[in-house]
Amino acid sequence: MLGVGIVGGTYFFDDVELPTPEAEAQMNVITDSKGNTLAKDGSPRINVPYQNISEVMQNAVAAAEDKNFYTHNGIDMKGIARAAWNNFTGGDKQGASTITQQYARHVAELKEISYSRKLREAVIARKLESKYDKPQIMGMYLNYIDLGEGRYGAEAAANGYFNASVVKGAKNEINVYQAAVIASIIKQPYPNDYHKGYDPNYNPTDAKDRWEYTLANMLEKGWMTQEQYDKRAYPKVNPISKSATCKTCADGKPVGMVMRHVKFELAQMGITEDEYNQGGYTITTTINPKVQAAAEAAGSRKSKTSPLNGRPKSYQSAVIGIDPDTGRVLGYYAGDDPNGMDYGGYMAGDGSGILDYGGQSPGSTFKIYTLAAGLKEDISFKTTWDGTQKRPNGTKISNAGAEDSAVCQGKIKYCDLEFATVKSYNFPFYWIANNIGRDKVIAAARDAGIRYMWTDAKEGSLSGEMVDLTKTNASKWKSGGYFDNEVAFGQYRVVPLEHAQGVATIVNGGVRHDAHFIKTVKKRDSNTGKQTTVSSDNLKGKQVFDSAQMSNLLGVMSEIPKAADNRISDGRESVAKSGTWEYKKGNGDTWFVGGIPQLAVTVWVGGAKDKVELKEAGGTKKMFGSGTPAAIWEEFIETVVDELKWEKKDFPDRIETGNPDSEYANGQDPPPVVTPTEDPNQSQVCQQFPILCQGQEGNTGNTGNTGDTGNAGNGNGNGNGDTDDGD
Repeated sequence: MLGVGIVGGTYFFDDVELPTPEAEAQMNVITDSKGNTLAKDGSPRINVPYQNISEVMQNAVAAAEDKNFYTHNGIDMKGIARAAWNNFTGGDKQGASTITQQYARHVAELKEISYSRKLREAVIARKLESKYDKPQIMGMYLNYIDLGEGRYGAEAAANGYFNASVVKGAKNEINVYQAAVIASIIKQPYPNDYHKGYDPNYNPTDAKDRWEYTLANMLEKGWMTQEQYDKRAYPKVNPISKSATCKTCADGKPVGMVMRHVKFELAQMGITEDEYNQGGYTITTTINPKVQAAAEAAGSRKSKTSPLNGRPKSYQSAVIGIDPDTGRVLGYYAGDDPNGMDYGGYMAGDGSGILDYGGQSPGSTFKIYTLAAGLKEDISFKTTWDGTQKRPNGTKISNAGAEDSAVCQGKIKYCDLEFATVKSYNFPFYWIANNIGRDKVIAAARDAGIRYMWTDAKEGSLSGEMVDLTKTNASKWKSGGYFDNEVAFGQYRVVPLEHAQGVATIVNGGVRHDAHFIKTVKKRDSNTGKQTTVSSDNLKGKQVFDSAQMSNLLGVMSEIPKAADNRISDGRESVAKSGTWEYKKGNGDTWFVGGIPQLAVTVWVGGAKDKVELKEAGGTKKMFGSGTPAAIWEEFIETVVDELKWEKKDFPDRIETGNPDSEYANGQDPPPVVTPTEDPNQSQVCQQFPILCQGQEGNTGNTGNTGDTGNAGNGNGNGNGDTDDGD
């Protein structure tokens, strides 16, 4: 009577908030675009509405844990008295409780086994019994209970142990013998130092004994027939599965890096951290498993087929493949450790945003935005540019140290923009930025997809200032200490993933689709058990550059793989631009970007953690963008094309745009072409005796050697710049 009095006296004063039947957190499942599981995040639980749970499962649990569940008021007074006596005498602590009390303990997170805990547990149990009916309480209990091997809730357990379901009417609905196995695990799901528990995979002998106990109680209560009992046979249980117990199945794999981008995008969709942690989401990513495998194989030093295989551990790459028609990231390699640095996107590990010390100098690959800006200002690829003209401060714009006589086949004072682009000379790009305004170059990069760019590091700073181009304007970009004309050929650091989006915009003819990792988000309704789509990717693009101007740019970019001998092996059309940026006496950042109509590809190779002087295989030659990065780019595309059986597809025909006599160009007039005076006597002889003149008419001799595929210049005139060798 003492216990009842205390419970009654306390009942109205206990203000513990009670849960709703659907409040249990569930597992979130993240898959690739084909439905393969990439990760399981959160509690591995699948909630089932109480009214949909099989009676066999409910009765088995009652038989195992609380056979009088349907007749008592939720409180085991003998248990409370026993706990009080043992607490007073120092005897063994006992935790046996009714199902309602067990759930009450979970609600209030009561851990200590004591008289006071038992009393509070009983108070909450009475409140539960007054608010909910027995089926509701059983449903809440079955959705929360830990059933071993990392499985929470009866549905997850039925799936894991038997490939079954506790949902009424399901094709694989659980049977009475399977339900008894699961119910028998509740007493002790995991082994400890004193007992091996009742999971049949850990302790089959005691698990079967407990199963017999449960079935006997079911028979006693009339929850199974005598015939069913007599025919009992212990069911076959699935062995322990790593995929069933892992929370993030992509742990340890490069593709796991995608998870942080998924969390970032969920937040952008308005799905809060609390909502995500509540679970029940199925998130289908854009990752194509074959494209992902190709990115890892081409980019990882650990891959035997990668051009980086065997290189120093201090070398790192990022390989990003985007569908230019949708913005979907199909393949993303940004490092081998998914919990380490994200060299592709510099996304924080918790998905909260881009790190403020990220990015790499893109070198000459940034020239695609300078060209986009120039084309918009009606500059033609036929304009000519003077490579001897010095900066306003009197410094020379270097082209990898090449003598003036070797630049542009000796035409350095009137080098045409197309030739300079293919050869990757720097001086035309410097003067484009200077003459049209460097802010227009930066705006073109922003419009293509680059959001963040870093200033040069100042004294006392390791990384410079991270500038959001979408929230600033020309007045800041052009102010002192921010961005100079060297922005035109890639001095300032950018995020590879954002650069990849910009490349995809160019490849897609000037239509930008924001790069993204989430294809669809579905949420499981706890009341109905059905999934509904709460978000899907927006595939509507935005025309940010003129399509004719982009066809012009792509036409020039299509010459670069040919010049650098990086053609796709099956002869399909591709476009590219390489880039390199100096570090000390070598090169610290190397790039190769471009792609085919179906896939825009960005490859970066640099230092892991710290910058290093990159060398090609053998360790003697400097690495350039047209070297190892181009080889990775080529291998990646060829593997994807082969795996996905993509047909050949061409870019749109080139339309030449712009004014060859643009006021922005600074090339000098070429010397007049001297036409030899025709000797009338010679002409007469040739007419009468053609054989004597054979081989003279129209003979221009052999084509001369135009040299390597270009020597580009120094970014800022102080030895720390872009050093493209055909990049």
